[in-house]
Amino acid sequence: MFAMTYPSYQVTLAITVSVIALIALLALKAFVARQLKRLTSAGRLNFLSYPEQMVSATRWPFLTGVALLAGISSLDFSERQQQWLHYAWIIILVTQIAMWGTRLITVGAQRAFERQRETNPAGATHLMLAGLVGKIVLWSIAALVTLDNLGFNISTLMASLGIGGIAVALALQTILGDLFSSVSIALDKPFVIGDFIIVDDYMGTVAYIGMKTTRLLSLGGEQIIFSNTELLKNRIRNYKRMQERRVMFEFGIAYAASNEDIERIPLMLKEIISSSEFSARFDRAHFKTFGDSALLFEVVYYCLDADYNKYMDIQQAINLALLRQLRERGIAIAHPVRTLQFVPAASNPVAAPSAL
Repeated sequence: MFAMTYPSYQVTLAITVSVIALIALLALKAFVARQLKRLTSAGRLNFLSYPEQMVSATRWPFLTGVALLAGISSLDFSERQQQWLHYAWIIILVTQIAMWGTRLITVGAQRAFERQRETNPAGATHLMLAGLVGKIVLWSIAALVTLDNLGFNISTLMASLGIGGIAVALALQTILGDLFSSVSIALDKPFVIGDFIIVDDYMGTVAYIGMKTTRLLSLGGEQIIFSNTELLKNRIRNYKRMQERRVMFEFGIAYAASNEDIERIPLMLKEIISSSEFSARFDRAHFKTFGDSALLFEVVYYCLDADYNKYMDIQQAINLALLRQLRERGIAIAHPVRTLQFVPAASNPVAAPSAL
Protein backbone atom coordinates (compact mmCIF):
# COMPACT_ATOMS: atom_id res chain seq x y z
CA MET A 1 0.00 0.00 0.00
CA PHE A 2 2.84 2.36 0.88
CA ALA A 3 5.45 0.64 -1.27
CA MET A 4 7.17 3.78 -2.48
CA THR A 5 10.71 5.06 -2.25
CA TYR A 6 11.10 8.27 -0.28
CA PRO A 7 14.17 10.43 0.16
CA SER A 8 16.08 9.71 3.34
CA TYR A 9 15.34 13.16 4.76
CA GLN A 10 11.58 12.54 4.48
CA VAL A 11 11.90 9.19 6.24
CA THR A 12 14.03 10.80 8.94
CA LEU A 13 11.45 13.58 9.30
CA ALA A 14 8.63 11.06 9.61
CA ILE A 15 10.48 9.11 12.30
CA THR A 16 11.34 12.31 14.16
CA VAL A 17 7.75 13.51 14.07
CA SER A 18 6.54 10.13 15.35
CA VAL A 19 9.01 10.07 18.25
CA ILE A 20 8.32 13.68 19.23
CA ALA A 21 4.58 13.13 18.99
CA LEU A 22 4.76 9.98 21.15
CA ILE A 23 6.87 11.70 23.82
CA ALA A 24 4.54 14.72 23.80
CA LEU A 25 1.43 12.57 24.09
CA LEU A 26 2.88 10.49 26.95
CA ALA A 27 3.97 13.63 28.78
CA LEU A 28 0.57 15.25 28.23
CA LYS A 29 -1.22 12.16 29.52
CA ALA A 30 0.96 12.02 32.65
CA PHE A 31 0.49 15.74 33.33
CA VAL A 32 -3.30 15.68 32.88
CA ALA A 33 -3.64 12.50 34.96
CA ARG A 34 -1.56 14.03 37.77
CA GLN A 35 -3.59 17.25 37.82
CA LEU A 36 -6.94 15.47 37.75
CA LYS A 37 -5.86 13.13 40.54
CA ARG A 38 -4.75 16.09 42.65
CA LEU A 39 -8.08 17.87 42.22
CA THR A 40 -10.21 14.82 42.93
CA SER A 41 -8.14 13.68 45.94
CA ALA A 42 -8.52 17.14 47.49
CA GLY A 43 -12.28 16.66 47.55
CA ARG A 44 -12.94 19.40 45.02
CA LEU A 45 -14.61 18.99 41.65
CA ASN A 46 -15.53 15.33 42.15
CA PHE A 47 -17.04 15.23 38.66
CA LEU A 48 -13.46 15.32 37.33
CA SER A 49 -13.12 11.68 38.37
CA TYR A 50 -14.79 10.77 35.07
CA PRO A 51 -12.21 12.63 32.92
CA GLU A 52 -9.60 10.95 35.11
CA GLN A 53 -11.02 7.56 34.14
CA MET A 54 -10.94 8.58 30.46
CA VAL A 55 -7.27 9.50 30.75
CA SER A 56 -6.62 6.18 32.45
CA ALA A 57 -8.38 4.40 29.57
CA THR A 58 -6.06 6.07 27.03
CA ARG A 59 -3.63 3.22 26.42
CA TRP A 60 -0.19 3.28 24.88
CA PRO A 61 -1.27 1.44 21.68
CA PHE A 62 -3.54 4.38 20.87
CA LEU A 63 -0.82 6.93 21.62
CA THR A 64 1.69 4.94 19.59
CA GLY A 65 -0.74 4.63 16.69
CA VAL A 66 -1.46 8.36 16.71
CA ALA A 67 2.27 9.14 16.80
CA LEU A 68 3.01 6.78 13.89
CA LEU A 69 0.15 8.15 11.81
CA ALA A 70 1.31 11.70 12.53
CA GLY A 71 4.78 10.82 11.30
CA ILE A 72 3.52 8.96 8.23
CA SER A 73 1.23 11.86 7.35
CA SER A 74 4.30 14.03 6.77
CA LEU A 75 5.18 11.87 3.73
CA ASP A 76 3.87 12.51 0.24
CA PHE A 77 1.24 9.98 -0.79
CA SER A 78 -0.93 9.35 -3.74
CA GLU A 79 -4.65 9.92 -3.55
CA ARG A 80 -5.30 6.21 -2.98
CA GLN A 81 -2.73 6.05 -0.19
CA GLN A 82 -4.17 9.16 1.40
CA GLN A 83 -7.50 7.40 1.49
CA TRP A 84 -6.01 4.39 3.29
CA LEU A 85 -4.35 6.74 5.73
CA HIS A 86 -7.73 8.36 6.33
CA TYR A 87 -9.22 4.91 7.05
CA ALA A 88 -6.46 4.23 9.58
CA TRP A 89 -7.23 7.48 11.40
CA ILE A 90 -10.93 6.59 11.54
CA ILE A 91 -10.32 3.11 12.93
CA ILE A 92 -7.94 4.21 15.65
CA LEU A 93 -9.97 7.23 16.74
CA VAL A 94 -13.35 5.47 16.80
CA THR A 95 -11.83 2.54 18.70
CA GLN A 96 -10.36 4.83 21.34
CA ILE A 97 -13.61 6.78 21.69
CA ALA A 98 -15.44 3.49 22.22
CA MET A 99 -12.89 2.52 24.88
CA TRP A 100 -13.46 5.85 26.63
CA GLY A 101 -17.20 5.27 26.56
CA THR A 102 -16.77 1.73 27.87
CA ARG A 103 -14.74 2.97 30.81
CA LEU A 104 -17.31 5.67 31.63
CA ILE A 105 -20.17 3.15 31.49
CA THR A 106 -18.27 0.69 33.69
CA VAL A 107 -17.34 3.26 36.31
CA GLY A 108 -20.78 4.90 36.30
CA ALA A 109 -22.60 1.57 36.63
CA GLN A 110 -20.23 0.39 39.38
CA ARG A 111 -20.66 3.56 41.43
CA ALA A 112 -24.42 3.52 41.03
CA PHE A 113 -24.39 -0.18 41.97
CA GLU A 114 -22.49 0.52 45.20
CA ARG A 115 -24.88 3.36 46.10
CA GLN A 116 -28.03 1.30 45.53
CA ARG A 117 -26.79 -2.05 46.78
CA GLU A 118 -27.95 -1.39 50.35
CA THR A 119 -30.94 0.89 49.74
CA ASN A 120 -32.38 -0.58 46.53
CA PRO A 121 -31.06 -4.09 45.73
CA ALA A 122 -33.57 -4.51 42.88
CA GLY A 123 -32.27 -1.34 41.21
CA ALA A 124 -28.71 -2.55 41.70
CA THR A 125 -29.61 -5.74 39.83
CA HIS A 126 -30.95 -3.69 36.91
CA LEU A 127 -27.71 -1.70 36.77
CA MET A 128 -25.71 -4.85 35.97
CA LEU A 129 -27.89 -5.46 32.93
CA ALA A 130 -27.98 -1.78 31.94
CA GLY A 131 -24.18 -1.62 31.96
CA LEU A 132 -23.87 -4.60 29.61
CA VAL A 133 -26.57 -3.30 27.25
CA GLY A 134 -24.87 0.11 27.18
CA LYS A 135 -21.54 -1.44 26.21
CA ILE A 136 -23.12 -3.57 23.48
CA VAL A 137 -24.94 -0.56 22.02
CA LEU A 138 -21.79 1.59 22.21
CA TRP A 139 -19.57 -0.89 20.38
CA SER A 140 -22.31 -1.63 17.84
CA ILE A 141 -22.54 2.06 17.01
CA ALA A 142 -18.76 2.32 16.86
CA ALA A 143 -18.59 -0.62 14.45
CA LEU A 144 -21.32 0.82 12.23
CA VAL A 145 -19.71 4.28 12.16
CA THR A 146 -16.36 2.73 11.25
CA LEU A 147 -17.82 0.57 8.48
CA ASP A 148 -19.85 3.47 7.11
CA ASN A 149 -16.75 5.68 6.90
CA LEU A 150 -14.84 2.84 5.25
CA GLY A 151 -17.34 2.84 2.41
CA PHE A 152 -19.43 -0.21 3.25
CA ASN A 153 -23.15 -0.31 2.51
CA ILE A 154 -24.60 -0.57 6.00
CA SER A 155 -28.07 -1.66 4.84
CA THR A 156 -26.72 -4.62 2.91
CA LEU A 157 -24.35 -5.47 5.76
CA MET A 158 -27.17 -5.49 8.30
CA ALA A 159 -29.18 -7.90 6.15
CA SER A 160 -26.16 -10.20 5.86
CA LEU A 161 -25.56 -10.04 9.60
CA GLY A 162 -29.17 -11.07 10.20
CA ILE A 163 -28.55 -14.34 8.35
CA GLY A 164 -25.20 -14.88 10.00
CA GLY A 165 -26.67 -14.04 13.39
CA ILE A 166 -28.90 -17.10 13.24
CA ALA A 167 -25.88 -19.37 12.85
CA VAL A 168 -24.04 -17.58 15.65
CA ALA A 169 -27.08 -17.87 17.92
CA LEU A 170 -27.25 -21.63 17.33
CA ALA A 171 -23.55 -22.00 18.11
CA LEU A 172 -23.79 -19.88 21.25
CA GLN A 173 -27.17 -21.03 22.50
CA THR A 174 -25.83 -21.97 25.95
CA ILE A 175 -24.25 -18.56 26.49
CA LEU A 176 -27.29 -16.80 25.05
CA GLY A 177 -29.52 -18.89 27.30
CA ASP A 178 -27.63 -17.63 30.35
CA LEU A 179 -27.81 -14.09 28.99
CA PHE A 180 -31.59 -14.25 28.55
CA SER A 181 -31.90 -15.83 31.98
CA SER A 182 -30.04 -12.88 33.48
CA VAL A 183 -32.48 -10.56 31.71
CA SER A 184 -35.34 -12.59 33.21
CA ILE A 185 -33.81 -12.27 36.69
CA ALA A 186 -33.38 -8.52 36.25
CA LEU A 187 -36.95 -7.98 35.04
CA ASP A 188 -38.91 -10.53 37.10
CA LYS A 189 -36.71 -10.18 40.22
CA PRO A 190 -37.26 -13.60 41.89
CA PHE A 191 -34.35 -12.47 44.06
CA VAL A 192 -32.04 -9.48 44.28
CA ILE A 193 -28.61 -8.88 45.74
CA GLY A 194 -28.71 -9.31 49.50
CA ASP A 195 -31.55 -11.88 49.56
CA PHE A 196 -31.06 -15.15 51.42
CA ILE A 197 -32.20 -18.00 49.16
CA ILE A 198 -32.17 -21.80 49.14
CA VAL A 199 -31.68 -23.68 45.87
CA ASP A 200 -32.04 -27.45 46.27
CA ASP A 201 -29.55 -28.29 49.05
CA TYR A 202 -27.57 -25.05 48.70
CA MET A 203 -28.25 -21.89 50.64
CA GLY A 204 -26.64 -18.49 50.92
CA THR A 205 -26.90 -14.74 50.42
CA VAL A 206 -26.98 -13.45 46.84
CA ALA A 207 -23.70 -11.57 46.39
CA TYR A 208 -23.55 -11.06 42.63
CA ILE A 209 -25.88 -11.41 39.64
CA GLY A 210 -23.94 -11.46 36.39
CA MET A 211 -24.72 -12.02 32.75
CA LYS A 212 -23.81 -15.72 32.91
CA THR A 213 -23.66 -16.69 36.59
CA THR A 214 -25.17 -15.84 39.95
CA ARG A 215 -23.01 -16.17 43.06
CA LEU A 216 -24.12 -16.96 46.59
CA LEU A 217 -22.12 -16.46 49.78
CA SER A 218 -22.92 -19.54 51.85
CA LEU A 219 -23.20 -19.71 55.63
CA GLY A 220 -19.87 -21.53 55.69
CA GLY A 221 -18.17 -18.63 53.94
CA GLU A 222 -17.51 -20.26 50.57
CA GLN A 223 -18.88 -18.91 47.31
CA ILE A 224 -21.45 -20.99 45.41
CA ILE A 225 -21.70 -20.25 41.69
CA PHE A 226 -24.77 -21.12 39.61
CA SER A 227 -25.35 -20.83 35.90
CA ASN A 228 -28.31 -18.48 35.44
CA THR A 229 -30.12 -20.98 33.23
CA GLU A 230 -29.67 -23.88 35.65
CA LEU A 231 -30.57 -21.66 38.59
CA LEU A 232 -33.97 -20.72 37.15
CA LYS A 233 -34.73 -24.39 36.41
CA ASN A 234 -34.77 -25.14 40.15
CA ARG A 235 -37.22 -24.19 42.86
CA ILE A 236 -35.91 -21.17 44.71
CA ARG A 237 -36.97 -20.33 48.26
CA ASN A 238 -36.44 -16.65 49.05
CA TYR A 239 -36.37 -16.09 52.82
CA LYS A 240 -35.56 -12.38 52.62
CA ARG A 241 -39.11 -11.58 51.47
CA MET A 242 -40.76 -13.61 54.20
CA GLN A 243 -42.93 -11.26 56.29
CA GLU A 244 -43.42 -13.70 59.15
CA ARG A 245 -42.34 -17.23 59.97
CA ARG A 246 -44.76 -20.05 60.85
CA VAL A 247 -43.30 -22.27 63.57
CA MET A 248 -44.59 -25.65 64.71
CA PHE A 249 -43.05 -27.70 67.48
CA GLU A 250 -44.01 -30.69 69.63
CA PHE A 251 -43.25 -31.86 73.13
CA GLY A 252 -44.48 -34.66 75.38
CA ILE A 253 -45.34 -35.04 79.06
CA ALA A 254 -45.47 -38.18 81.16
CA TYR A 255 -48.62 -40.31 81.29
CA ALA A 256 -48.75 -39.74 85.03
CA ALA A 257 -49.91 -36.12 84.56
CA SER A 258 -53.36 -35.28 85.95
CA ASN A 259 -56.33 -34.34 83.79
CA GLU A 260 -56.23 -30.79 85.16
CA ASP A 261 -52.58 -30.38 84.12
CA ILE A 262 -53.27 -31.74 80.63
CA GLU A 263 -56.16 -29.30 80.18
CA ARG A 264 -54.08 -26.43 81.57
CA ILE A 265 -51.09 -26.84 79.23
CA PRO A 266 -52.66 -25.31 76.01
CA LEU A 267 -53.74 -22.24 77.97
CA MET A 268 -50.29 -22.04 79.55
CA LEU A 269 -48.66 -22.03 76.11
CA LYS A 270 -51.02 -19.31 74.89
CA GLU A 271 -50.08 -17.12 77.84
CA ILE A 272 -46.36 -17.70 77.29
CA ILE A 273 -46.33 -16.99 73.53
CA SER A 274 -48.77 -14.06 73.70
CA SER A 275 -46.74 -12.25 76.36
CA SER A 276 -45.32 -8.90 75.32
CA GLU A 277 -41.71 -10.04 75.63
CA PHE A 278 -42.02 -12.17 72.48
CA SER A 279 -42.40 -10.79 68.96
CA ALA A 280 -44.74 -13.66 68.14
CA ARG A 281 -48.43 -14.36 67.49
CA PHE A 282 -50.02 -17.43 69.05
CA ASP A 283 -52.04 -19.65 66.71
CA ARG A 284 -52.94 -22.87 68.50
CA ALA A 285 -51.86 -25.52 71.00
CA HIS A 286 -53.48 -28.97 71.22
CA PHE A 287 -53.13 -32.29 72.95
CA LYS A 288 -52.31 -34.07 69.74
CA THR A 289 -52.02 -37.81 70.36
CA PHE A 290 -50.93 -40.63 72.61
CA GLY A 291 -47.30 -41.44 71.98
CA ASP A 292 -45.40 -44.60 72.83
CA SER A 293 -44.15 -43.12 76.09
CA ALA A 294 -45.68 -39.62 76.25
CA LEU A 295 -48.77 -37.49 75.83
CA LEU A 296 -47.84 -35.38 72.79
CA PHE A 297 -48.77 -31.71 72.35
CA GLU A 298 -48.49 -29.73 69.11
CA VAL A 299 -47.96 -25.95 69.17
CA VAL A 300 -48.12 -23.45 66.29
CA TYR A 301 -47.20 -19.76 66.41
CA TYR A 302 -45.97 -17.05 64.03
CA CYS A 303 -42.69 -15.26 64.49
CA LEU A 304 -43.31 -11.67 63.41
CA ASP A 305 -39.66 -11.10 62.52
CA ALA A 306 -38.31 -12.99 59.49
CA ASP A 307 -34.74 -12.93 60.82
CA TYR A 308 -33.60 -16.50 61.60
CA ASN A 309 -31.53 -15.50 64.62
CA LYS A 310 -34.54 -13.66 66.07
CA TYR A 311 -36.69 -16.75 65.52
CA MET A 312 -34.18 -18.93 67.37
CA ASP A 313 -34.06 -16.43 70.27
CA ILE A 314 -37.86 -16.53 70.54
CA GLN A 315 -38.02 -20.33 70.36
CA GLN A 316 -35.35 -20.65 73.02
CA ALA A 317 -37.18 -18.23 75.33
CA ILE A 318 -40.47 -20.12 74.83
CA ASN A 319 -38.78 -23.43 75.61
CA LEU A 320 -37.24 -22.04 78.80
CA ALA A 321 -40.51 -20.47 79.97
CA LEU A 322 -42.42 -23.69 79.23
CA LEU A 323 -39.87 -25.84 81.04
CA ARG A 324 -39.94 -23.50 84.05
CA GLN A 325 -43.72 -23.63 84.40
CA LEU A 326 -43.89 -27.39 83.92
CA ARG A 327 -41.37 -27.91 86.70
CA GLU A 328 -43.19 -25.46 88.99
CA ARG A 329 -46.40 -27.48 88.57
CA GLY A 330 -44.60 -30.79 88.97
CA ILE A 331 -45.41 -31.95 85.44
CA ALA A 332 -42.74 -34.35 84.26
CA ILE A 333 -41.31 -34.17 80.74
CA ALA A 334 -41.67 -37.55 79.10
CA HIS A 335 -38.66 -39.60 78.16
CA PRO A 336 -38.42 -43.01 76.51
CA VAL A 337 -39.10 -45.87 78.92
CA ARG A 338 -38.54 -49.52 78.23
CA THR A 339 -39.88 -52.24 80.55
CA LEU A 340 -38.24 -55.64 80.59
CA GLN A 341 -40.04 -58.65 82.01
CA PHE A 342 -38.08 -61.69 83.10
CA VAL A 343 -39.90 -65.04 82.99
CA PRO A 344 -38.43 -67.56 85.52
CA ALA A 345 -37.47 -70.96 84.22
CA ALA A 346 -39.81 -73.92 85.03
CA SER A 347 -38.91 -75.62 88.39
CA ASN A 348 -39.88 -79.17 87.31
CA PRO A 349 -39.18 -79.54 83.66
CA VAL A 350 -40.86 -82.46 81.92
CA ALA A 351 -38.45 -85.35 81.73
CA ALA A 352 -37.56 -86.60 78.34
CA PRO A 353 -39.04 -89.98 77.46
CA SER A 354 -36.64 -92.85 77.96
CA ALA A 355 -35.57 -94.91 75.06
CA LEU A 356 -37.11 -98.34 74.76
